[in-house]
Amino acid sequence: MKQLLNTLYVTSHGAYLAKDGETIVVKHEGDTKIQVPVHTLGGVVCFGGVGFSPALLGLCAERGVAVSFLTEAGKFLARVNGPVSGNVLLRREQYRRADDLLSAAELARVMVAAKVSNCRGVLLRALRDHPECVGAEELSAATARLEEAVQRLEEPAPLDTVRGIEGDAAQAYFSVFDHLIVAQKDGFRFAGRNRRPPLDPVNGLLSFLYTLLRHDIAAALEGVGLDPAVGFLHRDRPGRPGLALDLMEELRPALADRLALSLINRQQVKPEGFHVTESGAVMMTDDTRKEVLVAYQKRKQEEIQHPFLEEKIEVGLIPHVQALLLARHLRGDLDGYPPMIWR
Repeated sequence: MKQLLNTLYVTSHGAYLAKDGETIVVKHEGDTKIQVPVHTLGGVVCFGGVGFSPALLGLCAERGVAVSFLTEAGKFLARVNGPVSGNVLLRREQYRRADDLLSAAELARVMVAAKVSNCRGVLLRALRDHPECVGAEELSAATARLEEAVQRLEEPAPLDTVRGIEGDAAQAYFSVFDHLIVAQKDGFRFAGRNRRPPLDPVNGLLSFLYTLLRHDIAAALEGVGLDPAVGFLHRDRPGRPGLALDLMEELRPALADRLALSLINRQQVKPEGFHVTESGAVMMTDDTRKEVLVAYQKRKQEEIQHPFLEEKIEVGLIPHVQALLLARHLRGDLDGYPPMIWR
């Protein structure tokens, strides 16, 4: 089993990362803040104005440590990788499946069914934890709509039909998402999903967590030799990691949405930890961003029983396991792709 390695997040504007032997040195305003052995890392994520030495980029590429650059708000800018391992035949099979609309629709159907099921699980968990909460009736109705969507996805369907079901399910899910927020309601209201840019703290938090998850999934896909850019549900678009977004659909309800709700409801993040820019975009303060990053790393260290492997693994390894299972399916070792469904 792959070892769960840490991700180094650098959020301080003006920080500079350099190579010192086999370690990464992070300097800020002339002072060394931290030194990290490169072999203990699975990735480096830099937010805002962070510098990176060419020698360190070379070391990270050589050691298989992906380096991602994001804006201060968490918008993805670029990713630097070393040589991609994996069999060229695997990628050719991936491309063939993506070009075959029937094959693409089948994989998309399985992934969307898992996503809808996991979204339903988030709502059921809320009803179980807060049975008399405001909006309980609406939550019950939404869970019924999601269950109907799962049933519709039990049979093969064209790609456009799968997308339509996914869109209807997403609307049902996010229409009641505000009811899942049971604390700090004055500062955290959710009126609907918006992005690019996010216009309220809840959307800002969700978008930030989705970005982190997308980074981990893209790294996992590259680690097994798949191309993160060529998806089945998300079709080709320059600069968009379609396959990473495909896998993210089934993982984000539990790995991102539930974490966002937990951070708000446990008051680990506060409304004053967000501010509105001149463009109307909502951004986190440095302290809030660090709080979210720490919580995300802790979540990745928790253990869960994987339904297909039937063994306990760390949550942070789930993207790697799903990428491996997808690769095995494409190679013909598995008859179907077993998505991750939380119990």
